[in-house]
Amino acid sequence: MRASLLQIAADEDESVEARRLRAAALVREQAAADLVVLPELWTIGAFAYERFADEAEPLKGPTYEAMAKAASDAGVWLHAGSIPERAPAAGGVTGDEGDEGEQGALYNTSLVFSPSGELAAAYRKIHRFGFDKGEAVLMSAGEEPVTVRLPETTVGVATCYDLRFPELFRTLVDAGAETFVLSAGWPERRRAHWTLLARARAVENQAFVLACGTAGTHAGVPQAGHSIVVDPWGEVLAEAGPGEEVLTVEFDPAAVATTRELFPALKDRVLGLPTPPRRPADRPAG
Repeated sequence: MRASLLQIAADEDESVEARRLRAAALVREQAAADLVVLPELWTIGAFAYERFADEAEPLKGPTYEAMAKAASDAGVWLHAGSIPERAPAAGGVTGDEGDEGEQGALYNTSLVFSPSGELAAAYRKIHRFGFDKGEAVLMSAGEEPVTVRLPETTVGVATCYDLRFPELFRTLVDAGAETFVLSAGWPERRRAHWTLLARARAVENQAFVLACGTAGTHAGVPQAGHSIVVDPWGEVLAEAGPGEEVLTVEFDPAAVATTRELFPALKDRVLGLPTPPRRPADRPAG
């Protein structure tokens, strides 16, 4: 399986529309790939908090349309990174511009498209970064883990700060995930954590990790870049540098089953196992 991670920058001198067009062109150039991945909030930058509300889009807004067309044109599975999504207001009606009381909540939402350009999944980021500021207070939290079945592997979707929460990845494994695809806007000052955590999630879940970050600087915050692909043994198959780059790698999804068979650590789990459904005979009478 061939994957291309598009490590682009969110330059403040480039308009959002110009960046959409540039990203769409990059996707189309990856027609030889099976899977293409973009970073988190690449239209505006993950740390451009003051722009979240102004640049928010409905789910099927301009970024959706551009990425759906690009996926279809290239014939690839596309994890189109994430957008600042403005959900519909109560009753399904979006309020007038400037009428915050009539607008829906904001989410950090990842979009995954099939090679025909159909929306295969939308994942609203569960773990929001910022503690008592930024994304943590401006965005609402998603609630549902998301997996997507590709022809060769089942993908578990995650976003940036999610990488620090292993229980999410266990949940994705329990849902059948063999490959984790994560888009991020990870800061340079914590780049060592980025590499460490990507390898840890791969090793503990015996899965591939494809983590696509951003280059450049967002709202004064230098980005780590260094998009990375890790195999189920924790070996780094490919890693980008700090600048804009297309990181392309070939990997064999069948290695997940082989690894789990040769070293069946997941079978020794004791804590945090999903509760099996009760059979009719298990239910109390009456």
